Amino acid sequence: MQGYKIITVDSLCEAKGEDWLNTILSYYSCPLNADIEDFLRHKALTFSKQSLAKTHVVFASYKNEYVIVGYFALANKTLFVPDKAKIGKNLKRRLLKFATRVDETKMSYISAPLIAQLGKNYTNGYDKLIRGDELLEMACTEIRKIQLSIGGKTAYLECEDNPKLLQFYENNGFRQFSERLDSNGSKLVQMIRYFSD
Repeated sequence: MQGYKIITVDSLCEAKGEDWLNTILSYYSCPLNADIEDFLRHKALTFSKQSLAKTHVVFASYKNEYVIVGYFALANKTLFVPDKAKIGKNLKRRLLKFATRVDETKMSYISAPLIAQLGKNYTNGYDKLIRGDELLEMACTEIRKIQLSIGGKTAYLECEDNPKLLQFYENNGFRQFSERLDSNGSKLVQMIRYFSD
């Protein structure tokens, strides 16, 4: 992860002002996912101010200036793991150490960090300055730092049911465990990673 600077939108806003922040974020482009682009441009600061999710902007040096190459947003959520979750016995046993099980719902509840957003910046080819696995590992590293203070060993995310995307996350240590429908009725695949240190 050398050569990158990771700065929260809160810190950028505090240092340079909201107008400057909105201008710099307006150059972010993600044609692969309009929601990823919209979140950074229009919602990240509001979510940060309300402490719903904290957005981390990743910069890299390019032609003697720092440019946005990607970002990730983290939130603390409650993860619902159904008894019938599609995960291995060993992983399930590890997860349940951190869970509260409710017999009536046949689910276990775990407070866990959610990687709520993750995306590279496709403006001017800046996406070529960082690999997706590097960006994801930055998010996981930030989560592990937090967990050193508060405890925990897991992180999760939700993504579209896209074989290429699912393979990417599986290659980076995440395992599918459940599904849910978003507010538009589209299926989201829920994936979890257990950090073994």
